[in-house]
Amino acid sequence: MAIYIKQEMPDLNKDGNKLCYYRMQSSGNVSTDELIHTICYHGGVGLSESVLHSALLELSREMARKIADGYSVTLDGVGTFRATIGVKDEKEMDTLDGNETKRNAQSLELKGVSYRADNKLVKRARSHCRLERGGTARVNRSPYTKAERLQLAKDFLSTGAKPYMNLSDYVQLTHLSRSSASIELRTFAADPESGITAIGRTTHRVYILG
Repeated sequence: MAIYIKQEMPDLNKDGNKLCYYRMQSSGNVSTDELIHTICYHGGVGLSESVLHSALLELSREMARKIADGYSVTLDGVGTFRATIGVKDEKEMDTLDGNETKRNAQSLELKGVSYRADNKLVKRARSHCRLERGGTARVNRSPYTKAERLQLAKDFLSTGAKPYMNLSDYVQLTHLSRSSASIELRTFAADPESGITAIGRTTHRVYILG
């Protein structure tokens, strides 16, 4: 039995409409060892745990090689895996027709591996899934106005123990959810009149007085 949660969405349009979506509550994580043990002792496949573990390890290694060479890899009943690339963290992304220095291969790296589930996997999971209603999760609402939150951020940067602020700092300051806090910080950084600017990229992005 799986529990589903009714999750409130942030009111990004500020029109008072409280939209929601449904998400499954996590029941925990099943490790590779647990999965292998279940397959070998309850799945009736006739394989030892050590053999299956070695097979999965070699599968992972060969998938990495194929993906690194530009191939997508499809596992029937599981899904398709392919590489995603991007600019290295210390480099700035260029534009298509701008005058800045163009990025070459040394500026790029494999950033991750995307995954698209096989429809067979989805159908199998759906056939086993029995949902039970859980609770309702509401978006964290800040007790401060947007202007007050901006001032809190500027005070933090001017009088705090460090000259920069990350997303977690802003969440703690304002009591916003991480998604709402991230959107608002990017809005501040894009506004020259806010007094706050951003440096760095993705998980290394921080905010300073500017």
